[in-house]
Amino acid sequence: MPPTIQACRECGGGAPIDAHFCPQCSKILSLGQHGDYFAFLGLPRRLMLDAADLEQRFRMLSRQFHPDFFYNAAPAERRASLERSSYLNDAYRTLKQPVSRIEYLLQLEGAAARTPQEQSRQVPPALLEEVFALNEELDEIRGQRAAGAAARVLAPRLERARQPIERRRDEHERQLAALSAEWDALLDRAAAPAARRPVLDALRECMLERNYIRNLLAGIERELGD
Repeated sequence: MPPTIQACRECGGGAPIDAHFCPQCSKILSLGQHGDYFAFLGLPRRLMLDAADLEQRFRMLSRQFHPDFFYNAAPAERRASLERSSYLNDAYRTLKQPVSRIEYLLQLEGAAARTPQEQSRQVPPALLEEVFALNEELDEIRGQRAAGAAARVLAPRLERARQPIERRRDEHERQLAALSAEWDALLDRAAAPAARRPVLDALRECMLERNYIRNLLAGIERELGD
């Protein structure tokens, strides 16, 4: 089990692992042991976060941790304010965006892609048809370009080639939203880890396919720029 109590270096008292100030002496706590970005901001591990609430929490803690308030404090307190301010910025930047929020949750839950090979794997089975058609179209376009075809002639073909991939991208965004809502519902019901695991696995697969699609679209953009 992860620790649930941290010790205050100032008075030696105990504080909850994600407390920011010691309940006994009110001194800011060293970052040291802590939970995760969600817990640091006082949030459950939900994926459908309220943006306004997240920003309000961020701004409130930013004021509390601001190094200006600890200018005349002891070195340990100044260091703690800098550590917590830096960690808070990382937490907010990660949780603010839905995609990075999902990636972070997968890491926390031990469901993220584990190797570079897995992250840049071969064509996902669900995308085989679109990728095959796209590669054929790109080969023809490159052949026409080599034969001297003007960019203005090739651009419409590249735009048409991109449309099926963009539709797939939009479909994945909808899938991610639906899976995120399903995860939150399971969390609200305090479902067992075994019941939550299929949703995590589906999120992981959807993210891998999404990243592959983004790479395909980036490749089309490069072709348009040539």
